[in-house]
This record gives sequence, C-alpha cells and structure tokens, in this order.
Amino acid sequence: MGSIHAQSRAVVRSGEYAGKRMAHTLTPRELDALRAIDSPTIANAIEYFEVRPRVAGYCGTNVRCLTPEVGVMLGYAVTCRGDSTTEDKNRREHAELYRAIFAQQPLPVVVVIGDDGDPGKLHLSCHAGEMMATTMKRVGAVGLVTNGGLRDIREINALGGFHYFGRGLVVAHGRPSIYDVGAPVEIDGMQVRPGDLLHGDENGITIIPAEIAPQVAAKAIEHREMEQERLKEILGPEFHKQFEAITEYR
Repeated sequence: MGSIHAQSRAVVRSGEYAGKRMAHTLTPRELDALRAIDSPTIANAIEYFEVRPRVAGYCGTNVRCLTPEVGVMLGYAVTCRGDSTTEDKNRREHAELYRAIFAQQPLPVVVVIGDDGDPGKLHLSCHAGEMMATTMKRVGAVGLVTNGGLRDIREINALGGFHYFGRGLVVAHGRPSIYDVGAPVEIDGMQVRPGDLLHGDENGITIIPAEIAPQVAAKAIEHREMEQERLKEILGPEFHKQFEAITEYR
C-alpha cells in the first residue's frame, strides 16, 4: 500500500492527474443500461464472471445513501483524501479536485473522499456540504461518496440530481482539508481507485470491474428474469409440494 500511496502522490504533485482521461469507458447507451438496473442486481450479475472474491468490491453498512429519491448513481471515481478532525492541518487542495472532475467531462463522475483523519473521530468528520457539493455538480460530478460525515442535506435535496453517500449527517464542518487527489482510498471495506465505475442506490455501492463492464447489464437482466421466475414458483400454488426444489440456493 505504501508504494501505491507514493505513486499516487507523485502523479498528483506533477499535475498529471487533473488532466488525465479515464480509460475503458462505456458508451452512453451502455451507461444508460446499467443506470436502469438496481445495485443488488448489478452485484449479483458481477458474481457470474468470477473476476473477484465474493466479499470484495462493495462498501459496508457504515456508508448510507442519504438521497435515495435521486435513484441510481453511476459514475467514474475521482478520488482524494480528506481530514476535518485534525486541528492543525490545513491542506486546501479543493481546486485540484474540481479540475480533476472537470477534466473528465462529459463522463459522469462520482467524487470519492476517503477519511484520512483520526479513526477515533470519524463520527465527527464532515467532508462536504452545500458549497462543495454545488461546486462539484457545477464542474460535472453526479454524486459524492465518503466514509465520513456530510451536512446540509436540505440544501443537497434542493440542489437536485446529486447523489450523497456517507456515514451520516453532522452539523459542523470542523477543520476541512482535501488533498492527495488521485490517491487510492478505502470506503468502508471497498478499495477505490481513480476511474473505477461505481454503481449505487439505497442498498449500497458496488464497483463494476472494467474488464466485464460492457457485459454486466445483459447479465443483470438475465439474472433478474431468473429471479422473477423463481418468485412465481415461490408464490404459486405448488410451492409446498415442490419446497425442496424451489428453495434450493442458486
């Protein structure tokens, strides 16, 4: 992890990250197809390809969707680290973050802020509010994901069309620092690198691996159709007679 950390910082300091385009991007039609499917079904579809362990590639229960009415979030990760709980830290690299978001247009971007402060103060962290979220949306972001806190939920809802995922809501912004744009981050067990394709809704967030991304929507539809057939069997009149076969895990 140390070498990855050093390499990502070197890229950021050289100014390369902000202007670097995402690789392996999908077409607008492919993105629309993924956006039309719920995140659990996407997660199920990914499992068929066996490209990663089953218990990997998604975030845990400590990160919640705070704007479920916005629907499915889909976008390419622009990452950074944040710390709002260290009193004497003052790393204000917000402009670098905004440039990195804007450089990806017209691709949909999800900003991912990994908390880099005292783990014991994670519940006091706050990595964005109305001003930052509005600026992020203005330069092309469709949403924000963090393992720390967020605030100004009424204003975010009024902003419209902006996804907000975090540990929860907090009233104060503490001493906010944003830095290491382009660094790999961990969000409640989910390892996120710049350019990862994130799919999220009220159930949580998963990363769609680039090597299978063009095939995931079709597999998800196939899986959903299979589930619908299973549900018909479970709710049908023959359920109790065929209990063993119908309830077999697939």
